[in-house]
Amino acid sequence: MSLRELARVVQTSEVTVRRDVRALEAEGLLDRRHGGAVLPGGFTRESGFPQKSHLATAEKTAIADLAANFVEEGEAIVVGAGTTTQELARRLARVPGLTVVTNSLLVAQALAHANRVEVVMTGGTLRGSNYALVGSGAEQSLQGLRVSRAFLSGSGLTAERGLSTSNMLSASVDRALVQAAAEVVVLADHTKLGTDTMFQTVPTDVITRLVTDEPPAHDDRAQTELQALADQGVQIAVAGASGNPGGDEVPARRRALPGPRQGAAAGLRAAVMQEPAAAGRGRVADLRRR
Repeated sequence: MSLRELARVVQTSEVTVRRDVRALEAEGLLDRRHGGAVLPGGFTRESGFPQKSHLATAEKTAIADLAANFVEEGEAIVVGAGTTTQELARRLARVPGLTVVTNSLLVAQALAHANRVEVVMTGGTLRGSNYALVGSGAEQSLQGLRVSRAFLSGSGLTAERGLSTSNMLSASVDRALVQAAAEVVVLADHTKLGTDTMFQTVPTDVITRLVTDEPPAHDDRAQTELQALADQGVQIAVAGASGNPGGDEVPARRRALPGPRQGAAAGLRAAVMQEPAAAGRGRVADLRRR
């Protein structure tokens, strides 16, 4: 549920709603998302493409710009389904000699007119909500395949379970994509950090690199999750709208988690409970295990 909708329901300002949402999150009563809030836990149904395409658009653009730097001429990669990977695909059209294997119609469409890029589609059954090919046909078409790296996104990312998604069929195909790659690059904006969903796709120890955006200063959960991922050996590349294009190395930072706040609006909590469960290039920060 968006902050604007919450403000309308409880008849107060968005500034007040934002403050109370932070307090309710500190008490474990809801989870903040980009521009809104949902019930806690993250085990919710997956949003469709129309909803996802309008979420964190600036962050996805910055992530895609940075992730494109990890693709080299003449290599073969796999690219999974998602709005962030679709943004990445748009930037791969100018990479000569590239071969892209994908189960995403959106990725294939973004590369359809790239004369120097070969696109290989998996088989499978079309899943209309995210324009992806899933099922046994998709998984079998990936058997015996070997590429340099996989670029994947998902619904949530935690240091404990790694990348996860809300749909079983999508998770199964993503696992097959991972099996085909020597390295795994996860694309996830800060709103997905610390969120855990039903089906694990990539365990943390299999993730080579995470490409994400700079979390807001007040987002202690995302900062803590980034540190935990770095402590487990995941290389963290942080994209920002501004910064040094050369890619400065920035030391890992630990932030204290905020304590619970009092006086959160009871009407705000009720409004969230009524909502159905729903689920260029920037500064680079390589945070390695210390």
